[in-house]
Amino acid sequence: MPTDRPVALVTGAAKRVGAEIARRLHAAGYDLALHHRRSGAEMATLAAALEAARPGSVLVLQAELSDPAAPEALVQATLARFGRLDALVNNASAFRPTPVGAATQADWDELFASNARAPFFLSQAAAPALRAAGGAIVNLGDIYGERPLARHPVYCMAKAALLMMTQSLAKELGPEVRVNAVAPGAVMWPEEGKPEHEKAAMLASTALKRAGEAGDVAEAVRWLLLDARYTTGQVVRVDGGRALNM
Repeated sequence: MPTDRPVALVTGAAKRVGAEIARRLHAAGYDLALHHRRSGAEMATLAAALEAARPGSVLVLQAELSDPAAPEALVQATLARFGRLDALVNNASAFRPTPVGAATQADWDELFASNARAPFFLSQAAAPALRAAGGAIVNLGDIYGERPLARHPVYCMAKAALLMMTQSLAKELGPEVRVNAVAPGAVMWPEEGKPEHEKAAMLASTALKRAGEAGDVAEAVRWLLLDARYTTGQVVRVDGGRALNM
């Protein structure tokens, strides 16, 4: 049945930062359509906890975002369940090194699919409902969309495209829809691990000299969706001041 509560669609929401965004938005009163790719167990645990807090408030959606049909299908499934869409959080992201000489077209396709193509077509599919609701989009960017990371040129290019998309859609979808991005810093280390000396060097170059938490990013997303009523086309860096020394 249609809901009177605002509704957010969050991609890559089963774990890590995505799961914390889901928890923060749910606590702020949103009903949620939560997407995952292959993290079914983690998503089931998260959804059960949120449903226990507010029954009927969560829709779980599984999709491969590289599938061209996925963006439209995710939006339509959300509307079919809740009858509205107030927020889109493009959180899902692939990340891996692609050093020159070793990068493949498959690397390009996967990294651009999750970091640029899917967010654009999700935004396009969601735009009519977001306009009707006076809603907002938040994209999860990266400082490496502005400054290159060694051995990761394809990822950096894909995130640069996402940041330009943020600005472009802010112009295209305004005044009804606000579009912003959050660029996290050292919040959660990559799942495949990072050498301790690299972690220490990164934190030493950060103005606050410490890592952040997933909740720091989630709060920035919540603020951009609910409170930043005169903010659009912006990138909010949640990086402890790391960009100051890059």
